[in-house]
Amino acid sequence: MPLPDALLDTEAPHAASPGMLGRAGAAMVTHRKWVFGVWLLALIALGSAAPTVFTSLAGAGWQANGSESVQVRELAQQHFGGNSSAAVQVVVHSDTASIGDAAVQQTLADVAAVFDGDSRFGDVVMPQPGMTISPDSHTGILIAGANASTDEMVKAVDDVKDELTALSTDGIEVYPTGSSALWSDFNVANHDAMIAAELISWPVTLAIMVLAFGSLVAAGLPLLLTVAGLVASAGGLVLLNEVTPISVWAMNFAMMFALALGIDYALFIVARFRDALRHGDPRAAVAETMDTAGKAVVLSGLTVLVSLSAVLLVPAPAVRTMAVGIMMAVTFVLVATMTLLPAVLGALGPKVNAASLPYAKRQHHRSPKFAAWGEVLHKHPWPFAVVSVGILIALALPVLGLKVAMPSITVVPEDAPVRQGYELVQAQFGDGAPGALQIVVPSADAESTAATASTVDGISMVTPPQQAQDGSDYALLQAIPAVDPSDESMGTILQDLRAELPRSALVGGAPAENLDLQQALNDYLPIVIGIILVLGFVLLLVALQAPLIALLGTVVSLLSTAAAFGVAKLIFQDGHGSSLLGFTPQGFLDGWGPVFFFAMIFAIAMDYTVFLLATAKEHYERSGDPKAAQVDGLAHSGRVIFAAAAVMVAVFFTFALSDPLPPKEMGIILGVAVLLDAFLIRLILLPVLLRLSGHGAWWSPAWLRRVLPSISFSH
Repeated sequence: MPLPDALLDTEAPHAASPGMLGRAGAAMVTHRKWVFGVWLLALIALGSAAPTVFTSLAGAGWQANGSESVQVRELAQQHFGGNSSAAVQVVVHSDTASIGDAAVQQTLADVAAVFDGDSRFGDVVMPQPGMTISPDSHTGILIAGANASTDEMVKAVDDVKDELTALSTDGIEVYPTGSSALWSDFNVANHDAMIAAELISWPVTLAIMVLAFGSLVAAGLPLLLTVAGLVASAGGLVLLNEVTPISVWAMNFAMMFALALGIDYALFIVARFRDALRHGDPRAAVAETMDTAGKAVVLSGLTVLVSLSAVLLVPAPAVRTMAVGIMMAVTFVLVATMTLLPAVLGALGPKVNAASLPYAKRQHHRSPKFAAWGEVLHKHPWPFAVVSVGILIALALPVLGLKVAMPSITVVPEDAPVRQGYELVQAQFGDGAPGALQIVVPSADAESTAATASTVDGISMVTPPQQAQDGSDYALLQAIPAVDPSDESMGTILQDLRAELPRSALVGGAPAENLDLQQALNDYLPIVIGIILVLGFVLLLVALQAPLIALLGTVVSLLSTAAAFGVAKLIFQDGHGSSLLGFTPQGFLDGWGPVFFFAMIFAIAMDYTVFLLATAKEHYERSGDPKAAQVDGLAHSGRVIFAAAAVMVAVFFTFALSDPLPPKEMGIILGVAVLLDAFLIRLILLPVLLRLSGHGAWWSPAWLRRVLPSISFSH
């Protein structure tokens, strides 16, 4: 039986009473002065803390809580004057003078004076012959113990490193190095890179917004939303840091996601509002918009939050707090989208189209070009399905050979003091000298432990046992590897050392902390992936009430994610295009990438899935016709997905210009993921799957419909 014309006309207004989100949106319009007032007060309160975000947040936290290496660091800090992996090593070198010369001794005394009176530093140990003085006596390492947490030690190095490097003269060089100094220099380089990328991405974003909306006023709304989310997130992270240390990386990722998702959500809402405005007054248009596009935005936001929440299982403070930063940004952007944006749209009304470009006045929400594209896909589904799946599988195959490891010293610029000091130590003391393994053992087992450690393959030297200073029954030994701390064989050396030493001996040090963290990330990766996939499927199932399309939406998101990591393997592990991108490949992907980037990429992929499928379901509910769902779903969401993807790709690829490798990895991997997902998945493969599955895409058994909450996207 043919459907009534009113149902077939997807552009016709609908008289259905607004749902919960529609009523909430209308209330935001009615009480917009209150909404503006509350947001103004919130932004003033949080904004007052926001400027200190990069100086307030923590700098380290790269550890596996509860691991053997963390136990060693805590014992060394407690019983050995802070001579742990977090201690600061100051390299003093002269080409002409020896360590015993008066000028060098004076420089060492000046270095020691920098640490005096600062409670964050423990015992200061001058260079020792046979241990921290080079064979030619031209290089010495002064050690300032760590008397605070790893995060506080990074801040402590931030405070003193300029004073230390200023002690260099024409004949004497001074370089602070060690783990704490590494994170200090890296955080500075990373912060500078993030700010530079943001400065480039904002004007590019505005240009894309103007082209997408054709109106300066409409184009400015996503940026308004983003600024509100950013300011609130920055202030919120500063306040949260007073309760628990938050990694400075949390703000970096929050900046990126607030910009990307804020624009995504605003695009979807504003585009729908401009269409609904043709059917009624601004308040009714807001109600219709929030009842349709608003539901998709809420679902998208929940999907992002759920994906990132799985990362909180990983027992690494830095990784957890990065997830917290993004979740906070997404939450603020989502709240602003559901409260501030409707109030602004209601206040603007038809003025949302002010300052329009000529072509925009002829632009409709239903794109004829994407409708035509939908017709092409409907007529010829198989060729497009085979080609898109073939490309994605081909790109995903390299992921089978992906290697991961924690970043090496090459992640900081060549002129960074920590890298200069590191390379000087290697040149004077041996490749493994910057990454000494520390062994804490009961005093009774110290001599036998030293003898055994010296026989382990890959250990070039073991220092004599050092007794605990507080009288406790512990001894500390340093085992110097024969290879660079980031060498692939370090894992085997650590494993052999732990296997052959007495059970009472604990092995740690900076290389061991990296390897223990890498092992924890590897162990939790399948758990995180499993949770994200299951929860992503459940959210789609609840929203769409259709198990087949919810499953297909989840699987294709996984496919695009695998393809993005395959490309990452080719670029960052194998080095393809490295000269063009301006970096030296490490031979692996940074170890935190798979866990964290999987959550981020999958969240973004599901973002587009929700936009497309929610729109398609809206048209299926209206017409009962799977072709209308596929073609009109693409016609009404294609332009938004295209514009949102263009913005995200532009935002992410600006980070490819960064000098530090991790932001470059992040930008390129996320940019490639969005590129593949938006164009091969959302604009080709998923519409083709809707075409091939027909009514089955939207079928749901009666028992499931009774169990699931009733959610409708039609208005």
